[in-house]
Amino acid sequence: MKPPPFSYHDPGTVGEVINLLETLENPKLLAGGQSLMPMLNMRYVMPDNIIDLNKVDGLSYVEENNTGINIGGMTLQRDLEFSDLIKKKCPLMNEALQQVGHRQTRNRGTIGGSLSHLDPAAELPTVCAAHDAVVVLQGPKGEREIPFSEFPIAYMTPATEINELLTGVKITSWKEGHGYAFIEFARRHGDFAITSAAALLEVNDAGAITRASLTVGGVGAAPVRMKEIEESLIGQSGDEEKFRELCEACRKIDALGDVYASSEYRQHLATVMSRRALVKAYGRANRKG
Repeated sequence: MKPPPFSYHDPGTVGEVINLLETLENPKLLAGGQSLMPMLNMRYVMPDNIIDLNKVDGLSYVEENNTGINIGGMTLQRDLEFSDLIKKKCPLMNEALQQVGHRQTRNRGTIGGSLSHLDPAAELPTVCAAHDAVVVLQGPKGEREIPFSEFPIAYMTPATEINELLTGVKITSWKEGHGYAFIEFARRHGDFAITSAAALLEVNDAGAITRASLTVGGVGAAPVRMKEIEESLIGQSGDEEKFRELCEACRKIDALGDVYASSEYRQHLATVMSRRALVKAYGRANRKG
């Protein structure tokens, strides 16, 4: 199919984008287009106006700050994949990006587009949930920041106002030498995950876990932080059977069911993917701090 008719706009500044969002009827923002274009062609979305963000100044960058990294909303996934700063400060994102679509889609896809589309099976939202990222939005009243935990308000629905755009993401880094792992189960490489798990661990020189983050993607309406498991991991060593026991809590997730997997199967996958992610993260942790 072909997309429905629409008017095309090509602004050069964030201010112009905000003005267009406020004045145009039924607008839609175009970032990388890897999700929007198929949805237009299948007429899942039918906007009257398309606002292209690709020529907007100042939205593509990866910068280090005192606590981690700042990423521009229009930063290409390929640029993140090959960024030395991402590999050093957020290796979990680097690992997850290897499983985002294929090289062709990463050449065009952006981090802001992925977060705004907010598919619960997408890898980058799961990484941001695991890292307690902060989303930066800009609208007519200026800039505001929102914790990623508050960003999804419903299935594929971000907490972005109609006249706002996502301009950046702030990621807080973990200590150097922390353990990390991103594991997913998909029908084939490059597909969205049926279920994924992202683990972050800090381990002391005695081998005990001192800090933990465990996030499950593709199961619920948004990535799910497993707080109960995280709390139980503190003080534990890398015992796989203990990880297996703790990850049984994933069966309590209110899981989605569809043509690809039942809710019960997704719950089962969550227990398996979580355990594997914890084992891999623990094995990578530098116990000398």
